[in-house]
Amino acid sequence: EMDIVTSGGGSVQAGGSLRLSCAASAFAFEDYDMGWFRQAPGKEREGVSCIGKDDGKQYYAEAAKGRFTISHDKAKNTVSLQMNNLNPEDAAVYYCAVGFGLTYKDNYLLMKNVVRWGQGTQVTVSS
Repeated sequence: EMDIVTSGGGSVQAGGSLRLSCAASAFAFEDYDMGWFRQAPGKEREGVSCIGKDDGKQYYAEAAKGRFTISHDKAKNTVSLQMNNLNPEDAAVYYCAVGFGLTYKDNYLLMKNVVRWGQGTQVTVSS
């Protein structure tokens, strides 16, 4: 059965860094669009950064540009998100996901058909 195991997250002060990782079980990330989403209290889940299955390109939401870096380790079958210069607005539960139908318009990421979500991991940023 497909599963995604997420690690990383935690609490940092503003300006700090965190690294999130997710590992695949019973599937290969490269067979899907892959990426990271987040959901803050009272807000909708939003795309943060993704890698397209067909083009292998990295896509970033406006809030993540210049601070976050997504990477895919094919050999280890993992996807990671390095987050630098975190600010309190980045605080949320972060989710790794795979699926299809990745779209990127006006710096807005959408994965139309999410096949599997990883368990969320909390990121807390104190000012």
